[in-house]
Amino acid sequence: MENKLKVQIWSDIMCPFCYIGKRRIEEALSLFEHKNAVEIEWKSYQLDPSFVASKEDNMVTHLADKYGKGIDWAQGMLDNMTQNAKTAGLDFYFEKAVLANSFDAHRLLHLAKKHSLSDELEELLFKAYLTEGKNINDKDTLKELGISVGLNPESIDEVLSSDAFSDDVKKDISTAQEIGVQGVPFFVFDNKYAVSGAQPATAFLETLEKVWQEGKFESKVTLINKTQGDSCGIDGCD
Repeated sequence: MENKLKVQIWSDIMCPFCYIGKRRIEEALSLFEHKNAVEIEWKSYQLDPSFVASKEDNMVTHLADKYGKGIDWAQGMLDNMTQNAKTAGLDFYFEKAVLANSFDAHRLLHLAKKHSLSDELEELLFKAYLTEGKNINDKDTLKELGISVGLNPESIDEVLSSDAFSDDVKKDISTAQEIGVQGVPFFVFDNKYAVSGAQPATAFLETLEKVWQEGKFESKVTLINKTQGDSCGIDGCD
């Protein structure tokens, strides 16, 4: 048995189901006998790498325009998502959400990974976007969040004023494409099994136990969930 059972999670800050998925894997880990031997590694993914927001954008009109639907339809979709989040103990306030490109946030997450703080920063970024209505593409906001988890202010400035970790973000996205990720969150357990979407905590727990019992791990990723769970892809959230 290897010392650590690694769980890699591809996600985007802009993906509501990724925050829900974070809570559900955390719930599964709280029930897993060997949770102290599990290592979580966050991987970058962008639902819309080219996205540029305008001041007039809001979540309702954005969804309506994206799908060619009416405002009532878009609002209903967000209401359903909000209720889904409550089942995971989360409060989403889409009316406050500031639409933004997440690339710089992902670059900062790679800085946090170097200092074993990526899980803490991931949590604050999700909360900032989906609950607090903060602009996660604003450098002052990113610096504030980075400092709050313990990152050095000068290091944050160096990253945000350069293209540092850009290649790391792109590499994560490229790897996701190579293994067939079509939506996030996407969870890979020790490069052997994958779970797609914000599945129930029981699905994650079963996978953790399966991988642990098998002991030795292979490099091939096998998708063991026949149906894709709640997730967000380039065409939206399902």
